[in-house]
Amino acid sequence: MRGNNRRMLGKLAVITMMMFGFGYALVPLYEAVCDALGINVLSLSERNATGAGMGTAANTQIDRSRTVTVEFDANARGPWDFKPAVRSLEVHPGELTTVMYEFKNTQNRAMSAQAIPSYAPKQAMPHFNKLECFCFNEYQLQPGEAKQWPVVFYVDPKLPRDVRTITLSYTFFEVGGKPVAQQSPESQSAEPRVKAPS
Repeated sequence: MRGNNRRMLGKLAVITMMMFGFGYALVPLYEAVCDALGINVLSLSERNATGAGMGTAANTQIDRSRTVTVEFDANARGPWDFKPAVRSLEVHPGELTTVMYEFKNTQNRAMSAQAIPSYAPKQAMPHFNKLECFCFNEYQLQPGEAKQWPVVFYVDPKLPRDVRTITLSYTFFEVGGKPVAQQSPESQSAEPRVKAPS
């Protein structure tokens, strides 16, 4: 009986040692297989992070064979200044781009307002993707308050090739019938939340 127990104990010890050895050898084995197949994403990112200039891999989804002109338009339905920081940009489809819009309440009263976007030509709308936008959110602007809010977007590479210009137009208007409370100086300095569209 004791002999059987010793043999079982010996077998368990050998299995434990083999499992430990397998776990220890798994990391270099994984790296060798991934390097051979060219799928070692983690190692590539580590090499880029430690390489000269802290380089990152290029975005292969950008169509650099063509450019699209994106024009920015701003319409104010109310007594405030509303304009884009730039009137137009040349972008490659798939390229992530940020443009700022500037707002200023020129009234001597607080106002609640929001913006609605539109696109031209209409067939460009499903190909214009906004990742961050102030549109469809209501904002409170105190008397004389000025803000800058971003629009982060990219044009889908599937945009038809005959579309060379897209106009992104915003209409900024006051939301009526809602009382706007006066804010303290501390809360006036707080930036509004900007949500990415779903």
